[in-house]
Amino acid sequence: MTSPTENPAHPGVRLEGSTDALPLFPSLSISLDAARMPRRSTLVDRRVLRITLVALVLGVVAAFIAQVLTALIGLVTNLAFYGRWSTAFSSPAGHHLGPWVIVVPVIGGLLVGAMARWGSRAIRGHGIPEAMEQVLLNESKIPPRITFLKPVSSAIAIGTGGPFGAEGPIIATGGALGSFIGQLLRVTGGERKVLLAAGAAAGMAAVFGSPVAAVVLAVELLLFELRPRSLIPVALSTVAATAVRYALQGTAPVFAMPPLAEPGAVALACYVGVGALLGLISVGVTRIVYGVEDAFEKLPVHWMWWPALGGIAVGVVGYFAPLTLGVGYTNIEDIVSGQFTLHALFFLCVMKFISWSIALGSGTSGGTLAPLFTIGGALGALMGIGLAAIAPQYGIDPRIAGLVGMAAIFAGASRALLTAVVFAFETTGQPAGLLPLLGGCTAAYLISALMMRNTIMTEKIARRGVRVPAEYAADYLEQIAVGDACSRDVVTLRADQTLGEVRRWLGEGSPQSQHQGFPVVDAQNRVQGVLTRRSLLDPQWSYTLTLGDLVTRAPIVVKEDHSLREAADHMVAEQVGRLVVVSREAPHTMVGIITRGDLLSAHARRLHEAREAKRHLRIGRRGMRTA
Repeated sequence: MTSPTENPAHPGVRLEGSTDALPLFPSLSISLDAARMPRRSTLVDRRVLRITLVALVLGVVAAFIAQVLTALIGLVTNLAFYGRWSTAFSSPAGHHLGPWVIVVPVIGGLLVGAMARWGSRAIRGHGIPEAMEQVLLNESKIPPRITFLKPVSSAIAIGTGGPFGAEGPIIATGGALGSFIGQLLRVTGGERKVLLAAGAAAGMAAVFGSPVAAVVLAVELLLFELRPRSLIPVALSTVAATAVRYALQGTAPVFAMPPLAEPGAVALACYVGVGALLGLISVGVTRIVYGVEDAFEKLPVHWMWWPALGGIAVGVVGYFAPLTLGVGYTNIEDIVSGQFTLHALFFLCVMKFISWSIALGSGTSGGTLAPLFTIGGALGALMGIGLAAIAPQYGIDPRIAGLVGMAAIFAGASRALLTAVVFAFETTGQPAGLLPLLGGCTAAYLISALMMRNTIMTEKIARRGVRVPAEYAADYLEQIAVGDACSRDVVTLRADQTLGEVRRWLGEGSPQSQHQGFPVVDAQNRVQGVLTRRSLLDPQWSYTLTLGDLVTRAPIVVKEDHSLREAADHMVAEQVGRLVVVSREAPHTMVGIITRGDLLSAHARRLHEAREAKRHLRIGRRGMRTA
């Protein structure tokens, strides 16, 4: 006799789900010992501790490398502009070279071009886009020669008057060092990415004493995630690097400002408006920079000579505006301290932008943060002076406006919103500026996101076909349990069934036979494995074989309280399209099947929440009611 739940023509082929068809769930007590189940994902493990220890050492080393690079820039600057042997960090603005100053950046450009051609082309640019590309495409494997070529080329470019900041090259060098260590050690690609980000963040923290901003920069521009296993090593690396900086240079803010008064409500609104205008300007700045780069691409000369051509522009501008030469950190401090006049601010802003955009477009080696801060700070201070003159009753402080301007243009150009806010706060140490910074940078971020698809950091690699994550959200599959998404009405086959019987049943085309995979159970209802429809119909197998003969691998299972992310990863690792789901209370009991289709169907709720706009409450004469 056949069971009521079996096909009368083909005994042993069950037509109902396993949860109803069997008086007892299939027992996996024997086969589960050989079954493969995904590991439970944890927030941290011992490997995270190991990477953290490496990151701490890396932070200390990166801090000393940052000091070496700073000294190297000072040495080149003193030799090129003053003819003296000194590593003191000095500004080229006080030189006495006269018209010969035009030649100095050209020589620097020639040297950088030669290093790029015969050393590594990757040293061109400000470094962060190149690091992002290696993270996204090459498992964070940066060529080891970049570790020394990048700082040397940047020191030459900046030391000979290049209008760049040292932060970009130091970030790139720290990242290259982290990648190099990650290639020496036996680590995964994800762990190597963490070391790259830790080195980059440590370099930034060592230069500016801004550990929190460095961590946020790593999250927004390098890690593309916010997880304990990556956050912990990066954060401790920046702490170590900042401790070295404090020991060597003290704890004073990089851009010292006089104490600021808390702004009023109207003044705060004005600062938000300043940020919005700087966001609009940041879009134009980004497009002009890449327009200049495109113009260099059309020149009928080898790209090796482009930095020298850019050096001509740097030298000419530097002859008329000496303050545009070099990193210009003192310019930023003078802007936020209110030391510049209206005319001086305008002149510095225009000339710095001309020099920097041409030099950066030429492909030389240097950073973008300090030039953007100078340009944005000058523009913000100009707007603040104008607003203070027009409406003095609003209490507008040009220094706060300059602070907002320098951070807002960076937030708009790079869309690293939190980095811009925290960095400006940490480097000035002004709590009164924090709220204006948050409002102004957010306004700039909004305008930039509305008007510009890519950023000054991503446009270059986006043109090469690299898709850069722009949003970081929690993994939706991690939020759903397998038991909530699996199919519980499972059609099972008997291990003693012959292939001929099952093929005839499949040929009947009943709804129960349309599945792509079937669990196979033995006489004691123990799951032996899963056979796919393709295997059952494969002509190489004789119709006299039993299903038990075809099962060649232990069941690949997942518990119902595993997440869909763990299930998806398990499918990829085992190269299967379906998993047996077992009970959380009774791990030897099968409760269903999870397939790739179930994983895709789980996204329906996410798409519904994102796309379905509906009113749920209505307010009428009788009060509020559910729509």
